[in-house]
Amino acid sequence: MRTARSGLGCSANIGISGCSRRDTGKPLPYLRTLTRYKSWADELLYAAVASLPAKDIEAPRPIVFGSLLRTLHHVYAMDQVWRAHLEGRPHEYTSRNPNACPPFDTLRSWQQQSDAWYVKCAQELPPSRLEEIVQFTFIGGGSGSMSRAEILMHVVNHTTYHRGHVADMMCHLSSPPPTTDLPVFLREDRNQA
Repeated sequence: MRTARSGLGCSANIGISGCSRRDTGKPLPYLRTLTRYKSWADELLYAAVASLPAKDIEAPRPIVFGSLLRTLHHVYAMDQVWRAHLEGRPHEYTSRNPNACPPFDTLRSWQQQSDAWYVKCAQELPPSRLEEIVQFTFIGGGSGSMSRAEILMHVVNHTTYHRGHVADMMCHLSSPPPTTDLPVFLREDRNQA
């Protein structure tokens, strides 16, 4: 293990993967905050997308998932894949870009339910299970394993990544996307407390 130093004179133990191995003792509150952040940001994004004409939401675009709607559906589908892994059950998906795509309003409702599940999962997850390893098979083939904490972090990070794709598509439609930055969520969350 090597020690990295920042310009501020701080140091952290860094493992081979580059991830900090220093135990802060409080990862669960961060995971709880991040899942609430995901839910908040998803709601803002879906509300903004709802103001677009259906033809713009469904229109083919030169992106990996083919449209704004299909990009949102990809996020939802992958949320369901990771949920199945966390629950130790099989999932129904054979592609990261499923052929069948629900209408926008249906997908919005499903995403709200999914986000509520992740918030509850993080809220109820006992600290003793954070580092429990979950074995799974990737949709594209091959085995994988991640801790429950790593899966929750990935789900939040994956959604943030694709929110950027949707925001870019909205800009091309001359429709400004909402501000979904974590510091904005933290400010609003603290103001509500």
